[in-house]
Amino acid sequence: MRLTLGPVFYNWPADQWSDFYAGIADEAPVDRVVIGEVVCSKRLPFYQDHIPKAVERLQRGGKEVVLASLGLVTLPRERKMLSDLAESGLPVEVNDLTMLRHLKPGTRFTVGPLVNVYNEGTLGLLAGRGATTVCLPPELGFASVAALTAEGLRLGAEIEIWAFGRLPLAISGRCYHARLAGLTKDSCQFVCDADPDGLAVETLDGQPFLAVNGVQTVSECWANLVGDLTRLAEVGVGSLRLSPHTGDMTEVARLFRSAADSRIGPDEAIAGLAALAPERRFSNGFLFGQFGAEWTH
Repeated sequence: MRLTLGPVFYNWPADQWSDFYAGIADEAPVDRVVIGEVVCSKRLPFYQDHIPKAVERLQRGGKEVVLASLGLVTLPRERKMLSDLAESGLPVEVNDLTMLRHLKPGTRFTVGPLVNVYNEGTLGLLAGRGATTVCLPPELGFASVAALTAEGLRLGAEIEIWAFGRLPLAISGRCYHARLAGLTKDSCQFVCDADPDGLAVETLDGQPFLAVNGVQTVSECWANLVGDLTRLAEVGVGSLRLSPHTGDMTEVARLFRSAADSRIGPDEAIAGLAALAPERRFSNGFLFGQFGAEWTH
């Protein structure tokens, strides 16, 4: 199995963003890195000038680099961003099908988990258009994963599974962070930077529920499939996606790499991940047809 590091979903300061990718380039045992802005186009100018240097360093570190497209495109300037991505010379990850109109026929691309690939017909359409890797939506159960992986193998498209990190659930036209701060989306003052892993939300009776990240809704718990890799490998899943969060993502990647290579067992891998951030709750319920927040281990 290959390891993919997904894009940073959260609003990190530019220096922290750059330092993160420098460490990934030099130390993390990942095969592919998806880099760029998915959630909010207003964040991009803060670190846009750092992207070329990060790409160069990642490539020097032996990583395949893919540029991420926005997950919700609504403005002319955002459509221009997609056009610029298509002309970058690097592979692009499609997170909104709007991106396809900017890719010339025959161009190879990857597909992110925000695109609803729920059946073989959709997978076939995207593979026929040039998709080489498809990261499935994280809410799919194992039977669907197995069926789509079999079809992907037939079509020559690698299937990737969301294996670590808060699950991306929805993107909205409304900015939750701005609303909570009594601000409008257009004058948000980038208050989402106060929550570098998202802002946890509780129900009215104080139960953990979801988390918000600007215009994005993510899960309160952290998905963790490190204990389920054998079963995924048996059906032919080709890649695991790790979503960046604060903390030691290099060690997260090492634990997943060791587990995928059978150098450590599932229990040791789970314990290692738990030790990195004891306050986090893990989940793998979607994979087993349960509530998404359930944890079977």
